[in-house]
Amino acid sequence: MTPWTQVYSPVMGNIFLSALVAGIPVYLLLGLLAKHVKAHYSALLGLLGALLVAIFVYKMPVGMAGMAAVHGALFGLLPIGWIVLNAIFIYDITVKSGDFEVVKHSIAGLAGDRRIQALLIAFSFGAFIEGAAGFGTPVAISAAMLIGLGFRPLQAAGLALIGNTAPVAYGALGTPIIALAAVTGLPLEMLSAAAGRILPIFSLIVPFWIIWTMAGRKAMMEVWPACLVAGGSFAIAQFTVSNYHGPWLVDIIGAIISMGSLVAFLKVWQPKTIWRYEHEREDAHAAKVEQPTGKVLKAWMPWVFLSLFVFAWGTPQVKTFLNGGTKTAPNFLSGYTVKTFEMPGLHKMVYKTPPVVAKPSPEAAVWTFNWLSLTGTSLLLAGLCSGLLAGYGFFDLVKVFGNTVNRVKISLLTIAAMLALGFVSKAAGMDATMGLAFASTGMLFPFFSAMLGWLGVALTGSDTSSNVLFGGLQKITAEQLGLNPILTAAANTTGGVMGKMIDAQSLVVASVATNQQGEEGTILRYVFWHSIALAAMVGVVIFLYARVLPASWMPSVPPPAPVAAAPAPVVTAPAAPAAPAALPAPAPAKK
Repeated sequence: MTPWTQVYSPVMGNIFLSALVAGIPVYLLLGLLAKHVKAHYSALLGLLGALLVAIFVYKMPVGMAGMAAVHGALFGLLPIGWIVLNAIFIYDITVKSGDFEVVKHSIAGLAGDRRIQALLIAFSFGAFIEGAAGFGTPVAISAAMLIGLGFRPLQAAGLALIGNTAPVAYGALGTPIIALAAVTGLPLEMLSAAAGRILPIFSLIVPFWIIWTMAGRKAMMEVWPACLVAGGSFAIAQFTVSNYHGPWLVDIIGAIISMGSLVAFLKVWQPKTIWRYEHEREDAHAAKVEQPTGKVLKAWMPWVFLSLFVFAWGTPQVKTFLNGGTKTAPNFLSGYTVKTFEMPGLHKMVYKTPPVVAKPSPEAAVWTFNWLSLTGTSLLLAGLCSGLLAGYGFFDLVKVFGNTVNRVKISLLTIAAMLALGFVSKAAGMDATMGLAFASTGMLFPFFSAMLGWLGVALTGSDTSSNVLFGGLQKITAEQLGLNPILTAAANTTGGVMGKMIDAQSLVVASVATNQQGEEGTILRYVFWHSIALAAMVGVVIFLYARVLPASWMPSVPPPAPVAAAPAPVVTAPAAPAAPAALPAPAPAKK
């Protein structure tokens, strides 16, 4: 098959018209969801729209477009769908064993106020899971825990999505920042520090935002000290670790400090009134049930197993071991736990071109089946350990797992279709077209650089993918405009975190976790304007860093040295003839 080169302005050579057309699959998907069309139908129709635009507008070969869809669907099932499936498996085990009731009462004993519970679960605990695993895991876990605690399904989903924003750039042990450094060639420690000077502002804001969304401004003001402790402690840790250590442990350390600080604060402070839902009893203390310490510890073990397994699976050493070691030092798992498949007719057949990349380069299209090192596998093992501890036999657990598969099968189809849509858009260059439209905003580019990251995550469902997609474009555009490329690259990942709550993958994960399959459009409407508002706020912060605040407030690299013109050839002029020696004065004539 002949290689194919992406074209970014296929509609009359106009980048803005092309961007409008490139957005058709997104408009279609989100519009159908907003009209209450079931998510799997919306995703499939959106995928069809992406294929038609790719083939008939961008002139992508039919076979390549089809293989891009297959590649996306496979990625949607592994690793994304595998995470969702096993996260819900753990939750189902705890519900069936009755342990979740004990967990619920233990949290109520710590804080009967629903607002405090939302801070602990949606923000602090969700940040820990984001730091360890990422890729949808925190939304699945946090939303499931909130719904189990008695939160209304829509609020449980929405609060988990809003809470899973500020920590995302450092999720999965810093994967988005690491990917951003790799694709841009910018120093990792500078990118980590730059993001760590932007996101702490929002780590402080988000807890207040969660409670205002949940209960209103007046109810938020009643618990502002708790919001300040949860967000402030996380923000301080986020700034410190990202600037003085690196991106790897930012969320994990921040979340542990946030949870510990909030729990310690609750020992000396409690809200004057206990906020509950209207249908619940006013006396929150009546809901408290004293449980034996041993029973409480046992009930929390599934979540302890989850944290330990997910953290271990996220460390490079464990991941390398599970993947069979290195090329120079393989272990006994080598060749059994990782299989890579180059997508036929697609791998290195699509060429990206400037200005999206510095020079024309082929795109790899490889699907990796690393079944043992997947985060979802760590969740499966945590579920099995939890079930065995709860007294279930192996075949009982198989039955629970089968019921879980049956429960989420349509959602897995939806995730596969949505990721297929994203991969077709990326392979055709449609997302790059929209990115270039943002990049052409000139003076306002610092603001729109954050919105470009937001768009990337909304399209791909991943801050990592958005950084890979638009990181190079951010750097190139910054250098062309005389801006700090560290700032614009960091803007991509920090603006992107606000798109996490509206990407199709997260909406499906939240709907499954709260048993609202088919209500993805309702969840989208609940969080959409929050996503837009927070992303715009990130854009304003980036603009201030670029245009108002001193340059010393943001790490920077020296601008690239201008390419020196080739020196003119040195032509040696022929030496001027030496001046003739002075002739002796003529002798006086003899008289």
